Amino acid sequence: MKLSCSLGLVLLGASCALPSAGSADEANPPASLERIVVDAQGDGFMLEESEQPWQAWGFNYDHDRDGRLLEAYWIDDWPSVAEDFAEMRALGANVVRIHLQVSHFLDAPDQANAAALERLDRLIDLATANELYLNLTGLGCYHKAEVPAWYDALSEAARWQAQATFWAAIARTCAGRSAVFCFDLMNEPILPGADEVATDWLAGDFAGKHFVQRIALDLAGRTRKEVAQSWIETLVGAIRAEDPDTLITVGVIPWAFVWPNAQPIFHDPEVGAELDFVCIHTYPEADKVEAALAAVRVYDLGKPLVVEEFFPLRCSLDEMEQFVDGSSPPVDGWISFYWGATREELRAPGQGIGEAIQANWLDWFAARAMAAATRLPSRAALTMPPAKPAPSPQG
Repeated sequence: MKLSCSLGLVLLGASCALPSAGSADEANPPASLERIVVDAQGDGFMLEESEQPWQAWGFNYDHDRDGRLLEAYWIDDWPSVAEDFAEMRALGANVVRIHLQVSHFLDAPDQANAAALERLDRLIDLATANELYLNLTGLGCYHKAEVPAWYDALSEAARWQAQATFWAAIARTCAGRSAVFCFDLMNEPILPGADEVATDWLAGDFAGKHFVQRIALDLAGRTRKEVAQSWIETLVGAIRAEDPDTLITVGVIPWAFVWPNAQPIFHDPEVGAELDFVCIHTYPEADKVEAALAAVRVYDLGKPLVVEEFFPLRCSLDEMEQFVDGSSPPVDGWISFYWGATREELRAPGQGIGEAIQANWLDWFAARAMAAATRLPSRAALTMPPAKPAPSPQG
């Protein structure tokens, strides 16, 4: 199987020997993982102490096989969470993206939920025990019916302050925990158009979940970049008051795939100056791999770049492999999806085509991870990936 030149680095920061599936004991985690930081060149990641290069290779763990969000079962069914983490590690992942919901972490605009924070602390122990890093994505309102009425009734300024309370509490809980790779401020934030006054903070649903959220309903005479920059600075300020070290980003839809001349807003060099790296969500379409790669290059902005969501949703597995190979460099990490069902379960009698696609995808994911592990004779033999090409004119 073809292996991209830098994908061989993906397992750095965790053992290159893939463990068998089994629940690790978070009560007795190994010594702290090395913190992930931006490298000296500023366009990649490395382990802080050993200075070894590192790339993300992992999963979004956004819901289970029944569509339940994590907070719906991580108290009463903790063994399933532990099993899923062990399974993701056994598949070769080194990072797991967790989606935290406003309804569970805020009891009021100025009050965080202590029980949810305690459970998050335990999740960090579980991640450490499995040698997995966490991408903590916040401010989720994925189940619209669960969003507190008081939250949607807030003005823009008050809503941002509630969001700052959310992130301050998360950062306080995570400060000093090196297994936390990063904070992602919000999944796919969007802004209204110049002449638009929106009435709903959430955009349309996808399979019953609202993944896209507005940060303002009305530009009120401001530019879209001004609103985005002010929002980022508000939330980053709240985080940095509690945690000066953990990397911060925001995962966005790369609109350049739809409109080739579209430019980044949240990751504009001035707007996103306080963000440590760039995250985009990319689902290449059949026969449009080159268009997807062109959109990726728009976000090659001199910082590390992670494809935070990818899956062969609209293309073949072969085309997805072409996309991964073709995007490295400039991409420094890829995060796909795991929903709690093993390959064996997905292939059990009575399962459908959707389950078969998932099983084949997990086969591919694990094979890539194993190929990366077996081609690394020792960490001492590793070198940094090749220098990145200059950004495209669209960037």
